[in-house]
Amino acid sequence: MTLAPLLSAGPAIQVHVLAALLAGALLPLTLLRRRRDRVHRLAGYVWIGAMLITAISSFWINGIRLIGPFSPIHLLSVLTIGNVVRAVVEVRRGNILAHERILKGTAVWALGVAGLLTLLPGRMMSVALFGDGQEAGFALAVVAVAALTFRGAIARRVLPRRHG
Repeated sequence: MTLAPLLSAGPAIQVHVLAALLAGALLPLTLLRRRRDRVHRLAGYVWIGAMLITAISSFWINGIRLIGPFSPIHLLSVLTIGNVVRAVVEVRRGNILAHERILKGTAVWALGVAGLLTLLPGRMMSVALFGDGQEAGFALAVVAVAALTFRGAIARRVLPRRHG
């Protein structure tokens, strides 16, 4: 593991990575805390801010140019911004279930899927984490997707559905 690729990267990438790491670090706290307590709310506000910074800063990261200066992953940034705004509106309306669903989905797509994509060989995070053994990052991503898919399939069969 080496931080050299990140330390030599431009400010947009550094801000993007720091905000994403902050959001990822806060995720367990926001998901596992008792809802509506002060710690959950404070962590939630910081998480929302970190997600917005992560999404907005991505528009200055243009390593993969498929549509002008953008790539399909930038659609996740647009989705993230829209979802964060929707989630805040829903919680202010008192629709906690919608708020929770929106933000859990956002976490899966914006942090999980996008995060796994950074582990593909040749990507900066893959180089930083795995150096010359970038295939390990790809293997980790494949195993993570398989585990999450398996967990989701089991949860749909075993856990009762929440309605509300």
